[in-house]
Amino acid sequence: MILNDIHPNAKIGENVKVGNYTTICDDVVIGDGTVIEPNVVIYPGARIGKNCHIFPGTVISAIPQDLKFAGEYTTCEIGDNNVIRECCTINRGTSASGRTVVGNDNLIMAYVHIAHDCVVGDHCVFANNATLAGHIIVGDYVILGGKTACLQFIHIGSHVITMGGSLVDKDVPPFVKAARYPISYAGVNSLGLQRRGFSRETINNISDIYRYVFQKGMSISHAVEEIKERYGNTDEGKQVLSFIGSANTGLMKGYTFMKREK
Repeated sequence: MILNDIHPNAKIGENVKVGNYTTICDDVVIGDGTVIEPNVVIYPGARIGKNCHIFPGTVISAIPQDLKFAGEYTTCEIGDNNVIRECCTINRGTSASGRTVVGNDNLIMAYVHIAHDCVVGDHCVFANNATLAGHIIVGDYVILGGKTACLQFIHIGSHVITMGGSLVDKDVPPFVKAARYPISYAGVNSLGLQRRGFSRETINNISDIYRYVFQKGMSISHAVEEIKERYGNTDEGKQVLSFIGSANTGLMKGYTFMKREK
C-alpha cells in the first residue's frame, strides 16, 4: 500500500518514484526520472528537474523565513541531476526576485539550508549543515565546508572552496580558498582548478592576480589597475575584475595570522 499525498494537479514526469509518507502539493512540477524518498514535503511553487534524488526529511519550496513576505506568488526552481540529502530545506523566493534557484549536478548534503532568493550555480558541493541566508549568489563548482554559514546578500564566485565552520560575511572572489574568521584569503584553489582542466599557466596567472589583491598591501583600486594592465586580456583576469566591480558587501580580507589562545 502506498501511503503518500500527491495533489492531482501536480505535474509528475515519467519514471518518477515517490516514497511513502511524502507530500507533493498543488502547483508542483517534477521532471522525469527523479526519485523522492519517504517523508519529503514539496510545497507549491516547486519546479524540480530530471534525475534528481531527494532524501527523507527534506522540505522544498516552503514559504520564506522572512517577516517581509506577504504571501506573494514565488517559486523554488531546482535543475537536473541534483542530489539533496536528508533534512535539507530550500525555501521559495520573495517579491525581491520572485524565485530561489538551484542549478544542475549539485550535491547538497544533510541539513543544508538554502534561503529565499538565493541563486546557486552548477556542480556545487555543500557539505553538512552549510547555511545560506537570503539573496546569496553562488557560482559554479563551489564547495562549502561543513557548517559554513553565509550572511545575506553576499556573492561567492565560481571554483571557491571554504573551510568547514567558516562564517562568510564578505564577498569571496572566484578561484580561491577561504577560511578563518573574519573570512580571509587562504590561497588559490589550485587542486580544484587542476581537476577541472585549468592549465598551469592559467593557475599561475590567478595566483599572481591575487597577490595584488590580497598580499601586496595595495588598495583595491590600485590592485585593479595592476590587474588590468597585466592580465586584463585573459579570461581569468576578466572574471576577477568583473567580480570585484560588482561586489556589494566588500571583499573578504587578505591573510592575517591569528594566534590561538592557550
